[in-house]
Amino acid sequence: MSASRHPRLSIVLPVVDEAQHIVTRLVALAPLRRRGVEVIVADGGSADATVALARPLADIVIAAPRGRGSQMHAGAQAAHGENLLFLHADTHLPEHADRRILGALSAYRWGRFDVSIEGSHRMLGLIGAMMNLRSRLSGIATGDQAMFMSRAAYEAAGGFPDIPLMEDIALSRSLRRGGRPACLRERVITSGRRWEQHGALRTVLLMWRLRAAYFLGADPARLARRYGYRPRPEH
Repeated sequence: MSASRHPRLSIVLPVVDEAQHIVTRLVALAPLRRRGVEVIVADGGSADATVALARPLADIVIAAPRGRGSQMHAGAQAAHGENLLFLHADTHLPEHADRRILGALSAYRWGRFDVSIEGSHRMLGLIGAMMNLRSRLSGIATGDQAMFMSRAAYEAAGGFPDIPLMEDIALSRSLRRGGRPACLRERVITSGRRWEQHGALRTVLLMWRLRAAYFLGADPARLARRYGYRPRPEH
């Protein structure tokens, strides 16, 4: 368990079937836990050993309805920290990320890191740079950029909506009404696997089309199916 019962920062990690990587991801967060950061794993119904592997390496492991938005919201509700960081399972934080976040939140209500996309495709560096520039100009962050915020800002914005795609855009738009984000130039590193598997240019164009459709009012569930997300199991 982290040292403080009332940590200054809680990290929420949404996962589904991450047994292959979960130990590495959580071990990387161990230095932050030793400094009192709380780590929460929000599992969306893994069919593998993700939950069992995560329990010894996290402060809290919870079950949540599958979907990043619903999982991250459930994690936020379980968190004890006065500030929240939402970290995708394939994203790595820079060293001393906790200190940079807390420093930024002394002046801002919310923020995000710049992102670098890991992989061999020559377009990934440009894609990451364009993501960072677009975010800096628009005041909209994506989940790959490790969004962070005070608990008060999260609650005032209504939290992550229970939608299967664009939950990060929706929350950013709500948060932006209370002020623009801190745009930290330290970089998180996120996996470029999807861009490499489906083609970098093709994936960029698809994401642009999906985002434009969302801003024009398209149903996020339909957009999620186009993106390739599995539907949530019915009970």
